[in-house]
Amino acid sequence: MMMFYWISLLIISFAFAGLLYRLVKGPTVADRVVALDALGVALVSIVALLSLIIGTEFFLEIILLLSILSFIGTTAFAKFIERGVIFDRNNNR
Repeated sequence: MMMFYWISLLIISFAFAGLLYRLVKGPTVADRVVALDALGVALVSIVALLSLIIGTEFFLEIILLLSILSFIGTTAFAKFIERGVIFDRNNNR
C-alpha cells in the first residue's frame, strides 16, 4: 500500500509542476484562476498523502485550512473576473 501512496505522490507532484507552468504562462486570467484552484487541490492531496505516508493525523488541520483558503480564493477570483470587484458596496439591491 505504501508503494501506491508514493506513486500517487509522484503523479500529483508532476501535475503540480504542470499547473505551476499553466499559472505562470496561462494565456488568459481565467486559465490562471483554474490553475490556481487546481493547485490548491493538488497541494491538499500532497499533504494528505504525506500524512498517510508518515502515519500521523497532525496534518488534518492543515488540510482543512488549505481547503478553505483555496475555496475562498477561487470564489473571490471568479467574482473578480465576472464583475471586476470582489466586494459590492452597492446597498440599493
